[in-house]
Amino acid sequence: MCEASAYLITPGEPELIMESVDVAIPTDDGELKLVNIFGEQLFIKGTIESLSLVDHKIFIRKEG
Repeated sequence: MCEASAYLITPGEPELIMESVDVAIPTDDGELKLVNIFGEQLFIKGTIESLSLVDHKIFIRKEG
């Protein structure tokens, strides 16, 4: 499996916001659209800070 877990960068430990993420797409509104393997969607105002492909992690910095 190639899906990842998405984490929001927060003071202290990163916060898990979605598991089994299959797609991360930037929108025209400055958001990230995350879709997991179950079809669940999450829109978050932020940018991808980093990816850890070996660890299957996406780190997102919230804007605003």
